[in-house]
Amino acid sequence: MPTTTETPIVRGGEWLLQPADADSVFTPERLTEEHRLIGRTAQEFVANEITPVIAKLEEKDWALSRTLVQRGGDLGLLGVDVPEAYGGVGLDKVSSLVVSARLGGSASFGATFGAHANLTIVPLVLFGTEAQKQKYLPKLLSGEIIGAYGLSETGSGSDALGARTRATKQADGSWVLNGEKMWITNGGFADLFVIFAKADGDQFTAFLVERGWGVKSGKEEHKMGLHGSSTTALIFQDVKVPAENVLGEVGKGHKVAFNVLNFARFKLGAMCGGGAAMAMGESAKYAASRRQFNAPIASFGAIKHKLGEMVVRTYAIESLLYRTAGLVDARIDATPHDPTDGSAALAAFEEYAVEASIAKVAGSEALNYVLDENIQIHGGNGFVHDYPAERHYRDARVNRIFEGTNEINRLLIPGMLIRRAVKGDLPLIPAAKALQEELMGPPSMPATDEAVLGDELRALEAFKKTALMVFGVAMQTYGAKLTDEQEVLMHLADITIDVFSAESAVLRARAASDRKITRADLQVDAARVFVNDAALRIDASARQALAAMSDGDTLRTMLSALRRLLKVTPINTVALRRRLADETVTCGGYPFA
Repeated sequence: MPTTTETPIVRGGEWLLQPADADSVFTPERLTEEHRLIGRTAQEFVANEITPVIAKLEEKDWALSRTLVQRGGDLGLLGVDVPEAYGGVGLDKVSSLVVSARLGGSASFGATFGAHANLTIVPLVLFGTEAQKQKYLPKLLSGEIIGAYGLSETGSGSDALGARTRATKQADGSWVLNGEKMWITNGGFADLFVIFAKADGDQFTAFLVERGWGVKSGKEEHKMGLHGSSTTALIFQDVKVPAENVLGEVGKGHKVAFNVLNFARFKLGAMCGGGAAMAMGESAKYAASRRQFNAPIASFGAIKHKLGEMVVRTYAIESLLYRTAGLVDARIDATPHDPTDGSAALAAFEEYAVEASIAKVAGSEALNYVLDENIQIHGGNGFVHDYPAERHYRDARVNRIFEGTNEINRLLIPGMLIRRAVKGDLPLIPAAKALQEELMGPPSMPATDEAVLGDELRALEAFKKTALMVFGVAMQTYGAKLTDEQEVLMHLADITIDVFSAESAVLRARAASDRKITRADLQVDAARVFVNDAALRIDASARQALAAMSDGDTLRTMLSALRRLLKVTPINTVALRRRLADETVTCGGYPFA
């Protein structure tokens, strides 16, 4: 099994309170040959077997979808997260990230694959009994049976625990399910479902339910995008489920749902990052070939800006994803466990739930930006079916809704950090108090760092202090009622996302520069642009949050403290984006692939 790491063990969210060392962060440049091999396998699978049949998939050829899932099983792609004892290949989470990123360029099949591999196989690995694993995993891994995940209902989308599907216990210990699930990916042809229902009253519980027991599918939804994936309702009318098909424990379905979502959010972020890198190739090649005013449009500054910004955003997403995968793998490796026991992976993703939500939000929004600009670069051709740009754009919109909306995840990010702080698991409160005392004292001159990205490292320190300041004021102002102040929480989330993204980009670029990796100078350019623009966003979010919590002299005092903290001198991002854009056109795609 490939290993990622000499990555130190840190708690989730701890990066907000202390600096990290570039050598301790896992980056794409540290992939092993085995990582690269599984990546090439997935990439060739997409290029040779999925892309040529996209039109057939969009005609609802579910037999073809099943065949492609089986082919993914033959290649070992379905079993990346599954121990060898059950027929998987038992690789690390970096390998899982690599596979998801390569599948990101084929969104419809990526959704089919994700519902099967991430939302059916993974919960079975993490929560299934030995008998359940032995019964279902081999068939799921071969693609003989297809899986789907049923959590959402018409009246309980984000409020998953408000499900109305009921499970009534019978005298023989079995359960009878009645209700309906909505928006189920693979719903039209899956054979096995992970279904959540209220068991005997209000005990939220997960069940493994076979189609043959009476599960009915509704009609295919007419969707904006993902036309090549099946999305239907599932209808349960007196569906009898054996007692042994409870997944996890009765009344503990929330543990299954929320922990699987942590994993799924991370992998969705990976698919988004991979999709962005793929689309960049389309943009670069079109911009190089399309001529206007006797010149390729790639030579125009406005197009260079778009291409350069695509690179910057994708670089930051990729950096935070690999950093998170390294943290997860390091924690799993440091936890004594049997290879067939999923508890170590479960605990790791629970620990890094904040980072998983950041990956989902930042990844889906970066992809939206890239695909929107991909259409703009294509002009009128981007708006018609003749080019894939319009399909990519439609397919990507749902990513901001999948796996918990971005709004829900933005509430979760500061909410989880604050809960950990209150429990004493994350020393956020004492750090905020120490910052308050620092701000009351005389200003100090920051230490100089003449090394590569020294200014950006100083900016990161300011970003973290700004986050602490706003967290501290929010907790002091609202106390336990902070959870009701969603607008303030959203600003806190945006600041936190930018801190993690910016630091991940800077540490990766600094490591590349230290190791003299090819195009390290361009990595430095990408990190510098991201930090420059993050400073503007963080300042705006902090100002709006502080203004929501105070006014008059108090607000003026706080804004003065903010100005003292957030002193970031603007840089010439025009020149840096042009360099990135030119290299993207020269390469014909994402320059750090």
